[in-house]
Amino acid sequence: MQVSIEATGGLGRRMTVSVPAEQFERAFTERLKQLSRTARLAGFRPGRAPIKVVEAQYGGKLLDEVAQDLMRDSFYDALNREGLKAAGGPMIEPKALVRGQDMQYVAVFEVYPQVPRLDLKGVAVARPRCDISDADVERTIEVMRTQRRTFRPVDRAAAEGDRLTVDFVGTLEGEEFPGGRASGHTVILGAGNLLPDFEAGLKGAVAGAVIDIPVAFPADYGAPALAGKTARFHVTVSEVAEPVLPALDEAFAASLGVTEGGVEGLRREVRDNLAREAARRIRERTKGEVFRCLREVNPMDLPKVLVENEAVRLREAARSELGRQGVPTETLPADTTAFHARAAERVALGIILSELIRARDLKADAAQVRARVEEMAADYDDPARFVEWYYGDRERVAEAESLVLEDQAVEQLLVEAEVADKALRFEELT
Repeated sequence: MQVSIEATGGLGRRMTVSVPAEQFERAFTERLKQLSRTARLAGFRPGRAPIKVVEAQYGGKLLDEVAQDLMRDSFYDALNREGLKAAGGPMIEPKALVRGQDMQYVAVFEVYPQVPRLDLKGVAVARPRCDISDADVERTIEVMRTQRRTFRPVDRAAAEGDRLTVDFVGTLEGEEFPGGRASGHTVILGAGNLLPDFEAGLKGAVAGAVIDIPVAFPADYGAPALAGKTARFHVTVSEVAEPVLPALDEAFAASLGVTEGGVEGLRREVRDNLAREAARRIRERTKGEVFRCLREVNPMDLPKVLVENEAVRLREAARSELGRQGVPTETLPADTTAFHARAAERVALGIILSELIRARDLKADAAQVRARVEEMAADYDDPARFVEWYYGDRERVAEAESLVLEDQAVEQLLVEAEVADKALRFEELT
Protein backbone atom coordinates (compact mmCIF):
# COMPACT_ATOMS: atom_id res chain seq x y z
CA MET A 1 0.00 0.00 0.00
CA GLN A 2 1.36 3.38 -1.01
CA VAL A 3 0.46 6.49 1.00
CA SER A 4 1.22 10.16 0.46
CA ILE A 5 0.03 12.96 2.74
CA GLU A 6 -0.35 16.66 2.03
CA ALA A 7 -1.06 19.32 4.66
CA THR A 8 -3.90 21.56 3.48
CA GLY A 9 -3.47 24.24 6.11
CA GLY A 10 -3.94 24.14 9.88
CA LEU A 11 -5.12 20.69 10.86
CA GLY A 12 -6.33 19.68 7.40
CA ARG A 13 -4.77 16.71 5.64
CA ARG A 14 -5.19 15.20 2.16
CA MET A 15 -4.06 11.59 1.99
CA THR A 16 -3.73 9.65 -1.27
CA VAL A 17 -3.80 5.88 -0.88
CA SER A 18 -3.08 3.23 -3.46
CA VAL A 19 -4.07 -0.37 -2.65
CA PRO A 20 -2.24 -2.96 -4.81
CA ALA A 21 -4.30 -4.61 -7.54
CA GLU A 22 -3.44 -8.06 -6.14
CA GLN A 23 -4.94 -7.20 -2.73
CA PHE A 24 -8.06 -5.75 -4.34
CA GLU A 25 -8.50 -8.80 -6.60
CA ARG A 26 -7.92 -11.21 -3.71
CA ALA A 27 -10.55 -9.48 -1.56
CA PHE A 28 -13.03 -9.43 -4.46
CA THR A 29 -12.50 -13.12 -5.30
CA GLU A 30 -12.96 -14.17 -1.66
CA ARG A 31 -16.19 -12.17 -1.36
CA LEU A 32 -17.45 -13.65 -4.63
CA LYS A 33 -16.76 -17.20 -3.41
CA GLN A 34 -18.62 -16.54 -0.17
CA LEU A 35 -21.64 -15.22 -2.06
CA SER A 36 -21.65 -18.13 -4.52
CA ARG A 37 -22.15 -20.59 -1.62
CA THR A 38 -25.52 -19.03 -0.72
CA ALA A 39 -26.69 -17.23 -3.87
CA ARG A 40 -30.16 -18.13 -5.18
CA LEU A 41 -30.40 -17.77 -8.94
CA ALA A 42 -33.19 -18.90 -11.23
CA GLY A 43 -32.50 -22.33 -12.73
CA PHE A 44 -29.96 -23.35 -10.09
CA ARG A 45 -30.18 -24.91 -6.66
CA PRO A 46 -29.08 -22.59 -3.80
CA GLY A 47 -25.30 -22.36 -3.75
CA ARG A 48 -24.93 -24.35 -7.01
CA ALA A 49 -24.80 -21.55 -9.57
CA PRO A 50 -21.48 -21.32 -11.48
CA ILE A 51 -19.26 -18.60 -10.08
CA LYS A 52 -19.18 -16.83 -13.46
CA VAL A 53 -22.98 -16.60 -13.42
CA VAL A 54 -22.91 -15.21 -9.87
CA GLU A 55 -20.28 -12.67 -10.91
CA ALA A 56 -22.34 -11.58 -13.90
CA GLN A 57 -25.35 -11.04 -11.61
CA TYR A 58 -23.68 -9.44 -8.59
CA GLY A 59 -20.19 -8.38 -9.72
CA GLY A 60 -20.85 -4.64 -9.85
CA LYS A 61 -22.40 -4.53 -6.38
CA LEU A 62 -19.63 -6.72 -4.92
CA LEU A 63 -16.99 -4.50 -6.47
CA ASP A 64 -18.40 -1.45 -4.66
CA GLU A 65 -18.75 -3.33 -1.34
CA VAL A 66 -15.18 -4.65 -1.46
CA ALA A 67 -13.87 -1.20 -2.35
CA GLN A 68 -15.74 0.38 0.58
CA ASP A 69 -14.34 -2.18 3.02
CA LEU A 70 -10.81 -1.82 1.68
CA MET A 71 -10.95 1.96 1.78
CA ARG A 72 -12.13 1.91 5.39
CA ASP A 73 -9.54 -0.61 6.56
CA SER A 74 -6.64 0.81 4.55
CA PHE A 75 -7.45 4.34 5.71
CA TYR A 76 -7.02 3.43 9.37
CA ASP A 77 -3.99 1.28 8.58
CA ALA A 78 -2.44 4.28 6.84
CA LEU A 79 -3.21 6.54 9.81
CA ASN A 80 -1.50 4.12 12.20
CA ARG A 81 1.50 3.80 9.92
CA GLU A 82 1.86 7.58 9.62
CA GLY A 83 1.21 8.19 13.34
CA LEU A 84 -1.88 10.32 12.72
CA LYS A 85 -5.18 10.53 14.59
CA ALA A 86 -8.14 11.67 12.53
CA ALA A 87 -10.67 14.02 14.14
CA GLY A 88 -13.98 12.74 12.84
CA GLY A 89 -14.60 10.63 9.77
CA PRO A 90 -12.84 11.41 6.46
CA MET A 91 -14.38 12.58 3.20
CA ILE A 92 -13.28 9.91 0.74
CA GLU A 93 -12.99 10.61 -2.98
CA PRO A 94 -12.63 7.23 -4.76
CA LYS A 95 -11.18 7.03 -8.24
CA ALA A 96 -12.50 4.71 -10.95
CA LEU A 97 -12.57 1.03 -9.92
CA VAL A 98 -10.98 -1.21 -12.53
CA ARG A 99 -10.15 -4.85 -11.84
CA GLY A 100 -6.52 -5.59 -12.50
CA GLN A 101 -5.44 -2.09 -11.51
CA ASP A 102 -4.48 -0.57 -8.17
CA MET A 103 -7.42 0.82 -6.21
CA GLN A 104 -6.81 4.50 -5.48
CA TYR A 105 -8.66 7.06 -3.40
CA VAL A 106 -8.11 10.39 -1.70
CA ALA A 107 -9.15 10.93 1.93
CA VAL A 108 -9.63 14.49 3.23
CA PHE A 109 -9.74 14.90 7.00
CA GLU A 110 -8.54 16.86 10.01
CA VAL A 111 -6.11 15.69 12.66
CA TYR A 112 -6.05 16.38 16.37
CA PRO A 113 -3.80 19.26 17.44
CA GLN A 114 -0.70 18.84 19.55
CA VAL A 115 -1.21 19.89 23.19
CA PRO A 116 1.67 22.27 24.11
CA ARG A 117 1.48 21.85 27.93
CA LEU A 118 0.23 19.11 30.23
CA ASP A 119 1.14 20.83 33.50
CA LEU A 120 0.47 24.05 35.42
CA LYS A 121 3.89 24.55 36.93
CA GLY A 122 4.23 28.16 38.07
CA VAL A 123 0.63 29.01 37.10
CA ALA A 124 -1.49 30.87 39.71
CA VAL A 125 -4.71 29.01 40.55
CA ALA A 126 -7.38 30.42 42.89
CA ARG A 127 -9.07 27.83 45.11
CA PRO A 128 -12.12 28.77 47.24
CA ARG A 129 -12.40 27.84 50.90
CA CYS A 130 -15.59 27.93 52.95
CA ASP A 131 -16.40 27.27 56.61
CA ILE A 132 -20.05 26.71 57.51
CA SER A 133 -21.19 29.23 60.14
CA ASP A 134 -24.08 29.16 62.61
CA ALA A 135 -25.68 31.94 60.55
CA ASP A 136 -25.59 29.69 57.45
CA VAL A 137 -27.39 26.96 59.38
CA GLU A 138 -30.08 29.29 60.75
CA ARG A 139 -30.61 30.93 57.37
CA THR A 140 -31.13 27.53 55.76
CA ILE A 141 -33.60 26.46 58.43
CA GLU A 142 -35.57 29.67 57.84
CA VAL A 143 -35.73 28.82 54.14
CA MET A 144 -37.04 25.36 55.04
CA ARG A 145 -39.69 26.89 57.29
CA THR A 146 -40.68 29.30 54.51
CA GLN A 147 -41.04 26.40 52.07
CA ARG A 148 -43.51 24.79 54.50
CA ARG A 149 -45.49 27.89 55.32
CA THR A 150 -49.26 28.06 55.33
CA PHE A 151 -51.47 31.08 54.67
CA ARG A 152 -54.33 32.62 56.64
CA PRO A 153 -56.74 35.23 55.31
CA VAL A 154 -56.29 38.80 56.59
CA ASP A 155 -58.43 41.91 56.46
CA ARG A 156 -55.72 44.41 55.48
CA ALA A 157 -53.81 45.75 52.50
CA ALA A 158 -51.58 43.23 50.70
CA ALA A 159 -47.87 43.45 51.48
CA GLU A 160 -44.67 41.67 50.41
CA GLY A 161 -44.91 37.92 51.02
CA ASP A 162 -48.71 37.84 51.07
CA ARG A 163 -50.66 35.47 48.85
CA LEU A 164 -53.45 36.94 46.74
CA THR A 165 -56.21 34.99 45.02
CA VAL A 166 -57.38 36.85 41.92
CA ASP A 167 -59.50 36.66 38.78
CA PHE A 168 -58.32 38.70 35.80
CA VAL A 169 -58.95 39.45 32.15
CA GLY A 170 -56.26 41.00 29.96
CA THR A 171 -57.02 43.15 26.93
CA LEU A 172 -54.86 44.69 24.23
CA GLU A 173 -56.31 47.71 22.42
CA GLY A 174 -59.70 46.81 23.89
CA GLU A 175 -59.63 43.18 22.71
CA GLU A 176 -59.09 40.16 24.96
CA PHE A 177 -55.97 38.22 23.96
CA PRO A 178 -55.30 34.45 24.19
CA GLY A 179 -53.98 33.37 27.59
CA GLY A 180 -54.97 36.64 29.24
CA ARG A 181 -57.80 35.27 31.39
CA ALA A 182 -57.61 33.34 34.69
CA SER A 183 -59.92 32.53 37.58
CA GLY A 184 -58.87 31.69 41.15
CA HIS A 185 -55.23 32.38 40.29
CA THR A 186 -52.86 32.67 43.27
CA VAL A 187 -49.83 34.96 43.34
CA ILE A 188 -47.29 35.68 46.08
CA LEU A 189 -46.06 39.25 46.17
CA GLY A 190 -42.29 39.44 45.94
CA ALA A 191 -41.84 35.96 44.48
CA GLY A 192 -40.77 37.44 41.14
CA ASN A 193 -43.29 35.42 39.10
CA LEU A 194 -45.21 38.45 37.80
CA LEU A 195 -44.31 41.24 35.44
CA PRO A 196 -43.19 44.26 37.51
CA ASP A 197 -46.21 46.42 36.55
CA PHE A 198 -48.69 43.68 37.48
CA GLU A 199 -47.09 43.10 40.89
CA ALA A 200 -46.88 46.82 41.63
CA GLY A 201 -50.58 47.16 40.86
CA LEU A 202 -51.50 44.44 43.36
CA LYS A 203 -49.52 45.84 46.30
CA GLY A 204 -51.82 47.48 48.80
CA ALA A 205 -54.94 45.75 47.43
CA VAL A 206 -57.56 44.40 49.85
CA ALA A 207 -59.98 41.49 49.52
CA GLY A 208 -62.92 42.48 47.31
CA ALA A 209 -60.96 45.15 45.42
CA VAL A 210 -61.48 45.56 41.67
CA ILE A 211 -58.45 47.07 39.93
CA ASP A 212 -57.45 47.97 36.37
CA ILE A 213 -53.68 47.55 35.92
CA PRO A 214 -51.72 48.69 32.83
CA VAL A 215 -48.87 46.23 32.20
CA ALA A 216 -45.96 46.90 29.82
CA PHE A 217 -44.55 43.73 28.26
CA PRO A 218 -40.79 43.69 27.56
CA ALA A 219 -39.58 43.80 23.97
CA ASP A 220 -38.17 40.27 24.21
CA TYR A 221 -41.33 38.75 25.71
CA GLY A 222 -41.91 35.14 24.63
CA ALA A 223 -45.32 35.85 23.00
CA PRO A 224 -44.59 38.02 19.92
CA ALA A 225 -48.15 39.45 19.90
CA LEU A 226 -47.51 41.06 23.31
CA ALA A 227 -43.80 41.89 23.08
CA GLY A 228 -43.13 45.60 23.55
CA LYS A 229 -46.81 46.43 24.03
CA THR A 230 -48.93 47.62 26.97
CA ALA A 231 -52.01 45.60 27.95
CA ARG A 232 -54.66 46.32 30.58
CA PHE A 233 -55.71 43.75 33.18
CA HIS A 234 -59.09 43.97 34.90
CA VAL A 235 -58.42 42.26 38.27
CA THR A 236 -60.75 41.16 41.06
CA VAL A 237 -59.04 40.29 44.37
CA SER A 238 -61.00 37.61 46.24
CA GLU A 239 -58.56 37.00 49.10
CA VAL A 240 -55.44 38.37 50.76
CA ALA A 241 -53.61 35.89 53.02
CA GLU A 242 -50.45 36.27 55.09
CA PRO A 243 -47.77 33.59 55.52
CA VAL A 244 -47.58 31.57 58.74
CA LEU A 245 -44.29 29.74 59.38
CA PRO A 246 -44.30 26.43 61.27
CA ALA A 247 -42.85 26.54 64.79
CA LEU A 248 -39.20 25.55 65.06
CA ASP A 249 -39.73 22.58 67.36
CA GLU A 250 -39.35 18.81 67.58
CA ALA A 251 -42.44 18.24 65.43
CA PHE A 252 -40.97 20.39 62.65
CA ALA A 253 -37.68 18.47 62.83
CA ALA A 254 -39.59 15.17 62.67
CA SER A 255 -41.51 16.37 59.60
CA LEU A 256 -38.14 16.69 57.88
CA GLY A 257 -37.12 13.13 58.77
CA VAL A 258 -35.00 14.00 61.82
CA THR A 259 -36.19 11.42 64.36
CA GLU A 260 -33.49 11.95 67.00
CA GLY A 261 -32.14 15.09 68.65
CA GLY A 262 -35.07 17.40 67.87
CA VAL A 263 -34.12 20.91 66.78
CA GLU A 264 -30.43 20.41 67.61
CA GLY A 265 -30.45 17.21 65.60
CA LEU A 266 -31.94 19.18 62.70
CA ARG A 267 -29.21 21.80 63.01
CA ARG A 268 -26.51 19.10 62.90
CA GLU A 269 -28.06 17.54 59.80
CA VAL A 270 -28.37 20.91 58.08
CA ARG A 271 -24.74 21.71 58.88
CA ASP A 272 -23.62 18.35 57.46
CA ASN A 273 -25.65 18.93 54.30
CA LEU A 274 -24.25 22.44 53.87
CA ALA A 275 -20.70 21.17 54.39
CA ARG A 276 -21.27 18.48 51.76
CA GLU A 277 -22.72 21.02 49.33
CA ALA A 278 -19.84 23.44 50.02
CA ALA A 279 -17.29 20.70 49.34
CA ARG A 280 -19.02 19.88 46.06
CA ARG A 281 -19.13 23.53 45.02
CA ILE A 282 -15.48 24.03 45.96
CA ARG A 283 -14.47 21.01 43.93
CA GLU A 284 -16.43 22.19 40.88
CA ARG A 285 -15.16 25.77 41.14
CA THR A 286 -11.59 24.61 41.57
CA LYS A 287 -11.96 22.25 38.63
CA GLY A 288 -13.35 25.10 36.54
CA GLU A 289 -10.41 27.32 37.48
CA VAL A 290 -7.90 24.58 36.65
CA PHE A 291 -9.62 23.98 33.32
CA ARG A 292 -9.52 27.70 32.57
CA CYS A 293 -5.80 27.79 33.27
CA LEU A 294 -5.19 24.68 31.17
CA ARG A 295 -6.99 26.27 28.26
CA GLU A 296 -5.05 29.51 28.73
CA VAL A 297 -1.65 27.80 28.53
CA ASN A 298 -2.74 25.69 25.55
CA PRO A 299 -3.75 27.95 22.66
CA MET A 300 -4.39 25.72 19.68
CA ASP A 301 -6.31 25.29 16.46
CA LEU A 302 -9.31 23.00 16.80
CA PRO A 303 -10.76 20.53 14.31
CA LYS A 304 -13.69 22.30 12.69
CA VAL A 305 -15.66 19.08 12.38
CA LEU A 306 -15.47 18.41 16.13
CA VAL A 307 -16.52 21.98 17.00
CA GLU A 308 -19.46 21.83 14.60
CA ASN A 309 -20.56 18.41 15.92
CA GLU A 310 -20.45 19.71 19.50
CA ALA A 311 -22.34 22.87 18.52
CA VAL A 312 -25.07 20.73 16.97
CA ARG A 313 -25.24 18.65 20.16
CA LEU A 314 -25.51 21.78 22.32
CA ARG A 315 -28.24 23.23 20.13
CA GLU A 316 -30.26 20.00 20.32
CA ALA A 317 -29.81 19.90 24.10
CA ALA A 318 -31.07 23.49 24.29
CA ARG A 319 -34.02 22.59 22.08
CA SER A 320 -34.95 19.67 24.33
CA GLU A 321 -34.68 21.83 27.46
CA LEU A 322 -36.89 24.55 25.98
CA GLY A 323 -39.41 21.90 25.01
CA ARG A 324 -39.52 20.57 28.57
CA GLN A 325 -40.13 24.12 29.83
CA GLY A 326 -42.89 24.74 27.33
CA VAL A 327 -40.92 27.52 25.63
CA PRO A 328 -41.30 27.75 21.80
CA THR A 329 -38.19 26.25 20.20
CA GLU A 330 -38.48 28.79 17.37
CA THR A 331 -36.62 31.19 19.66
CA LEU A 332 -33.44 29.20 18.97
CA PRO A 333 -31.23 30.43 16.12
CA ALA A 334 -31.58 28.48 12.88
CA ASP A 335 -27.86 27.65 12.68
CA THR A 336 -25.22 26.66 15.24
CA THR A 337 -23.18 29.88 15.18
CA ALA A 338 -24.39 30.99 18.61
CA PHE A 339 -23.11 27.73 20.12
CA HIS A 340 -19.66 27.70 18.51
CA ALA A 341 -17.78 29.54 21.28
CA ARG A 342 -19.01 27.19 23.99
CA ALA A 343 -18.53 24.18 21.73
CA ALA A 344 -14.93 25.22 21.02
CA GLU A 345 -14.15 25.42 24.75
CA ARG A 346 -15.64 21.99 25.37
CA VAL A 347 -13.76 20.44 22.48
CA ALA A 348 -10.47 22.05 23.53
CA LEU A 349 -10.82 20.84 27.13
CA GLY A 350 -11.76 17.38 25.94
CA ILE A 351 -8.61 17.16 23.82
CA ILE A 352 -6.37 18.51 26.58
CA LEU A 353 -7.81 16.26 29.31
CA SER A 354 -7.75 13.18 27.10
CA GLU A 355 -4.07 13.73 26.35
CA LEU A 356 -3.26 14.54 29.98
CA ILE A 357 -5.01 11.40 31.26
CA ARG A 358 -3.22 9.30 28.64
CA ALA A 359 0.20 10.86 29.30
CA ARG A 360 -0.09 10.41 33.09
CA ASP A 361 -1.66 6.96 32.77
CA LEU A 362 -4.54 7.86 35.10
CA LYS A 363 -7.01 5.11 35.99
CA ALA A 364 -10.42 5.28 37.66
CA ASP A 365 -10.43 2.40 40.13
CA ALA A 366 -13.68 0.83 41.27
CA ALA A 367 -13.44 2.16 44.85
CA GLN A 368 -13.13 5.77 43.68
CA VAL A 369 -16.04 5.38 41.28
CA ARG A 370 -18.15 3.81 44.03
CA ALA A 371 -17.33 6.68 46.39
CA ARG A 372 -18.37 9.25 43.77
CA VAL A 373 -21.67 7.44 43.10
CA GLU A 374 -22.39 7.18 46.85
CA GLU A 375 -21.71 10.91 47.18
CA MET A 376 -24.37 11.57 44.54
CA ALA A 377 -26.70 9.15 46.33
CA ALA A 378 -26.48 11.09 49.60
CA ASP A 379 -28.87 13.70 48.17
CA TYR A 380 -31.65 11.12 47.77
CA ASP A 381 -34.14 9.70 50.27
CA ASP A 382 -33.04 6.12 49.49
CA PRO A 383 -29.28 6.21 48.74
CA ALA A 384 -28.97 2.44 48.39
CA ARG A 385 -31.68 2.35 45.74
CA PHE A 386 -30.03 5.21 43.84
CA VAL A 387 -26.67 3.36 43.81
CA GLU A 388 -28.36 0.21 42.52
CA TRP A 389 -30.11 2.20 39.79
CA TYR A 390 -26.92 4.03 38.84
CA TYR A 391 -24.92 0.84 38.43
CA GLY A 392 -27.70 -0.61 36.28
CA ASP A 393 -26.53 1.39 33.26
CA ARG A 394 -22.99 1.14 31.90
CA GLU A 395 -23.19 4.63 30.39
CA ARG A 396 -23.96 6.17 33.79
CA VAL A 397 -21.01 4.32 35.34
CA ALA A 398 -18.79 5.59 32.51
CA GLU A 399 -19.83 9.15 33.41
CA ALA A 400 -18.76 8.58 37.02
CA GLU A 401 -15.45 7.14 35.79
CA SER A 402 -14.85 10.26 33.70
CA LEU A 403 -15.53 12.48 36.72
CA VAL A 404 -13.06 10.48 38.82
CA LEU A 405 -10.39 10.79 36.11
CA GLU A 406 -10.98 14.55 35.92
CA ASP A 407 -10.64 14.81 39.70
CA GLN A 408 -7.35 12.89 39.61
CA ALA A 409 -6.02 15.16 36.87
CA VAL A 410 -7.04 18.28 38.82
CA GLU A 411 -5.41 17.00 42.02
CA GLN A 412 -2.10 16.35 40.23
CA LEU A 413 -2.17 19.72 38.49
CA LEU A 414 -2.86 21.54 41.77
CA VAL A 415 0.24 19.98 43.33
CA GLU A 416 2.34 21.62 40.61
CA ALA A 417 0.51 24.97 40.42
CA GLU A 418 0.82 28.08 42.59
CA VAL A 419 -2.40 27.68 44.58
CA ALA A 420 -3.91 30.58 46.56
CA ASP A 421 -6.86 29.82 48.83
CA LYS A 422 -9.64 32.42 48.93
CA ALA A 423 -12.12 32.40 51.83
CA LEU A 424 -15.78 32.70 50.75
CA ARG A 425 -19.05 32.81 52.65
CA PHE A 426 -21.46 29.99 51.85
CA GLU A 427 -23.80 32.45 50.12
CA GLU A 428 -20.96 33.63 47.89
CA LEU A 429 -19.96 30.07 47.09
CA THR A 430 -23.47 29.10 46.04
